[in-house]
Order: sequence, then C-alpha cells, then structure tokens
Amino acid sequence: MVPGSKYVKLFLSNGDEAPMRIALVSPLYESVPPRLYGGTERIVAYLVEELVLQGHEVTLFASGDSRTSARLVPCSPQGLRLDKTYRDPAAYHLLMAQRVCRVASDFDVVHFNIEFLHYPLTRLYRFPNVTTLHSRLDLADLFPLYQEYREVPVVSISDSQRAPLPFANWQGTVYHGLPPGLLQLNDRGDAYLAFLGRVSPEKGLDSAIAIARGSGIRLKIAAKVDPWDKEYFATVIRPLIDGKDIEFIGEISEGEKQEFLGNALALLLPLHWDEPFGLVMIEAMACGTPAIVFARGSAPEVVRNGVGGFLVRDEAEAIEAVRKVEGISRRSCREYFEARFLARRMAEDYLALYQKVIDNQKRLA
Repeated sequence: MVPGSKYVKLFLSNGDEAPMRIALVSPLYESVPPRLYGGTERIVAYLVEELVLQGHEVTLFASGDSRTSARLVPCSPQGLRLDKTYRDPAAYHLLMAQRVCRVASDFDVVHFNIEFLHYPLTRLYRFPNVTTLHSRLDLADLFPLYQEYREVPVVSISDSQRAPLPFANWQGTVYHGLPPGLLQLNDRGDAYLAFLGRVSPEKGLDSAIAIARGSGIRLKIAAKVDPWDKEYFATVIRPLIDGKDIEFIGEISEGEKQEFLGNALALLLPLHWDEPFGLVMIEAMACGTPAIVFARGSAPEVVRNGVGGFLVRDEAEAIEAVRKVEGISRRSCREYFEARFLARRMAEDYLALYQKVIDNQKRLA
C-alpha cells in the first residue's frame, strides 16, 4: 500500500489547490458499475465516484451503459458480456486504448485498468500513466511480456500478486475499497454459509460444498458460470447440488448482496489458487460477516485471523472454523473493514501514485 495514504497535491500559480485531471480507463466487458458480476468494473466505479467527490476532474472511458458522476466517453454501446452480438473484445479495447492515447495530453494522468493492450501505445505517446493489474500474473505467457515492457508503471492489488513478476515496474500496492454506505452491518447472521463469485476450479466451490456438508450447515451459492466453466459446473458441481442443504441461486445483482452476505453465518472462500485480492472478502466483512478463507494469495493481507474471519489451510480446518465462527464479533468485523477497506483510503492511495508517475514523467522529459 502507498505509505500514509497522503498525496502531494497540484497547485495553481496563486497557491490554491488544483484538482487533478484524471482519465480512468475501464474494461468493456461490463458496465461501470456492473449490473451483475464484475469485480474490476465495480472497483473502477467506486474509485471514480470517490475521486469526483474529492473534487477532481474525472473522465471515464467505459461502456456506453455505464452510470457515473464523471464525464463518460463511451467506447462500446454496452457491456460486452451481456451483448450477444460482439465476437472479439480485444478489438473494442484496442480502439479504446488508441482513443485514450490520442487525447492523453488533456489529462494530468491516465489510469488504465485493461491489463496490457495499451503498452505499445504508451511507449509511443509517452504521458503520465499507471496500470492497475487486477488479474493473476502466474501465467507463463506474461513473463516475456513484462520482460519487454519493464518501463510500464504498474500497480498491484496485493503484495502477494507481484510474486510471479518481481522485476515489473511496481509503483505501489493499493487494496480495494468500498463506499462506507454500500453495505451495512448485520449484527446477527442466519444459519447458512455463503459462497459468492464465480463457479470455477480455482475458486474452490467443490471444497466449499465439502466444508458445508462436514459442518452440517446449509450452503447457499450465488455465482455465475462463464461459458468456459460450464463443463466443470455440469460434471463436478451440479451433481453435488440437492436444492436443500446445497442451494444454487445463480448470479445476483449488487442490490442483492446485502441480504445474501449480511444474513450469512460466514462466507466460505476455500481458494484453490493465489487470489490477487478477493473483493468478496471485504464485501462480507462490510456486512459484519466473517470470511473463512484458505490462507493463500492475498487472503493473509485482507483477512485478520480471528477478527475478519479465519485463515485456514484445508477443509478440515475450515470445518473447525465454522464451529468457532460465532465467537467472532460481527461489529468488530465491520470496524476492521472500516479501518482498512474504504473507498476514500483507496482513492488517496491512488492519488499518491498519480503524483508519483507525474513527477517521474517530468524527470524524464
């Protein structure tokens, strides 16, 4: 995380503070904010609104159906995942990146959230920019890419995310944050466990089902199934769903999260991979709902053991954690969330990084 959550403000010639002119570039797969699932677009939405609230001039490059207080530049008619007519999302993202780079001089800084398609363009145009990497970085294909683009300023969403690419041009780590009023404390959870996210092997839904059965507590699953995970769902997960002890709800909207997470006894996240961040963990803690998480990837950075939930090593430890979870104060869980994962802190961390890359660009000019 950027130390201190403070930033060096820009000043006008008379000494008054000047707002930053910030371009935020979102993926086009979902609207900003998403109608349903969409972690990156959701974080972009929270960041945009907080930066506008703090008085900065923000322009959002995103899908045309986005809803924002910033100036919106639509780069596709709507979120691509829900548009059945599109075929190649890379085409839309490359066109957007070119559009952004052509007008980059209109901004003090450009903040990309679209992985790496724009790297050749930023090398060509040269302007203050930073890219937040929201996805896994342990794919072999990425190693030579980041060897080539070592100069690109990048931001991690957890320190653990950096491990596969330690040589990248890391500017800082910024943990995700939520608006304080988005989710409310629920002092008393119901007698069910919750799983929220994607149905995929790495998310560990099969383990969540095993943990629920081992603890004798009902599991509710609110998750989307991507096309490439349909076979996994059909062959591995669907046979385990009985509609009673294991209930599959499907994909839910933002407005439904309060009831789903807030009423749960605990969130289960038995990760089978090194999660870069895990937004659902802080969403659960915002409701006062403890998260029982396999201790890998970002989990030890996000969940404080015994306060925000329990960090466990395997299914047996998770079952034991379920038996102890009512001993965690839901109010303390919420207070821990407020101390570490609010959108204001996230925005201040990014503002510090924006100033850093602006200053670096000036030194190179």
